[in-house]
Amino acid sequence: MTAVSFTSNRFSSRPRKSLGQHFLVDGRIAERILNAAELEPGDVVIEVGPGKGALTRRLTQRVASVVAVELDKVLARELTGKLNYPENLTVIEADARTLDMEALEVFDSNYKVVANLPYYAANPITRHFLESGLPPRLMVVMVQKEVAESMSASPGKMSLLSVAIQFYASAELVFTVPPASFRPAPKVSSAVVRLKRKSVTALEGNDISPFFDLVRAGFSAPRKQLRNSLCHGLKTDLEPVSDVLRKADVDGKRRAETLTLEEWLTVFSVCSESGCLGRSQR
Repeated sequence: MTAVSFTSNRFSSRPRKSLGQHFLVDGRIAERILNAAELEPGDVVIEVGPGKGALTRRLTQRVASVVAVELDKVLARELTGKLNYPENLTVIEADARTLDMEALEVFDSNYKVVANLPYYAANPITRHFLESGLPPRLMVVMVQKEVAESMSASPGKMSLLSVAIQFYASAELVFTVPPASFRPAPKVSSAVVRLKRKSVTALEGNDISPFFDLVRAGFSAPRKQLRNSLCHGLKTDLEPVSDVLRKADVDGKRRAETLTLEEWLTVFSVCSESGCLGRSQR
């Protein structure tokens, strides 16, 4: 795999609103992100959205190989030249939401992801990596603060995103980042979240779509009691739902945001046995 060609020593691309581009300009924040990634000399790192290379330059100086995935054609074309053609850098012009990690053929499942993700695509990019057939062992990503808080939330503040992320990885909000650390400055604060892949996930080897159908149903009316939101989401009667929750030892008067991942798995197990959840598209 070769890096893209270089055409200019200057970046001619201005931040594109359509791509949610906010370039990191604070070197101290860049260093904190790399420290959170616990980098080692032999690491292989995928960087999503390298932009003007604030993280990329530092990454190439610390790890064995960096694969930079950039959607912006101009930035992708000019990145290697801007950084003086580091031999351990490969630049790919692609959308990280649909990137085929296995097709890259440059690393195994021990790779890491380090990225300043565009706000509009942070959720699908993160989930795409975690749900892939070749997930990273560690992700350190900068996202909108509210998203980071949701990813790392504890029971009482859980959301569908919380369950979706924590199903695959342990999540920790590492630190927050002020708007002034970017050019142009976004209107909201950012945060860096560290996601460590679980060695074994629940429902290993099984089709997990029905599980997330259940969780999505539970959050379909999040301000209602769990039994009512499940009825709403599953389009079923109260009696079978109440029976499932009773057998799972989960109080139906609770709200979905209060359940732990383990409780969701228990409810799913009972629900599967009773046949209350039909197959549907995730």
